[in-house]
This record gives sequence, structure tokens and C-alpha cells, in this order.
Amino acid sequence: MHPDQPATSAPRNHWTPARQRIFLTALVETGSIARAARAAGMSRSSAHALRNRLAGTPFDHHWSHALKLHAARFADPFAPDPLAPRGPADAPSRAPVAPVARP
Repeated sequence: MHPDQPATSAPRNHWTPARQRIFLTALVETGSIARAARAAGMSRSSAHALRNRLAGTPFDHHWSHALKLHAARFADPFAPDPLAPRGPADAPSRAPVAPVARP
């Protein structure tokens, strides 16, 4: 380590949680493991090694889900975007139902 380099910096070849998030986000966007790994500053082979090491963990599941989301976004160009925000503003409005008058 160089004396001017801070001791807290992560080595370039280390998959930090931040790099994992960058990788998974890029994987949803690109569908490419190589491009997602480059976006995180890592190699494709190190991404595969990480996944093998973390098999069965949330990272592994998120990897699979990211590829499914990417495929879903491009499978039907007219389908709703699976990444679109969902919440009360997106819910269909329901008009209040008037009570039925009984004679």
C-alpha cells in the first residue's frame, strides 16, 4: 500500500456492497453480465466467481431477478414497465358508491 493511500479504501478487486448494487442495477438495465461488471469496475469472471461463492444468498436471487426484469422490459413493448413505481398514486381511482335508496 502506498503511504499516501488511505487505509480505508477498498482494493480494486473487492466486491463491496456498493459495487454489488451498481452491478445489479446495471444488470437490470443492460441484461449483460460483462457490461454490468464493467459498470461496477469489476470483470465478468469476478462477477461469476462472486455469484458462485454467494450461491443461494440474496445476491444470487437478485441476479436472477435482475435478468428476469430485463427480459420482461423488452419482451412486450406495450406491457407496463415492471420497474415503474407503484403506489397509491398509481392505483385506479374508485368513485364513491352512492347508497341504494330503499322504498
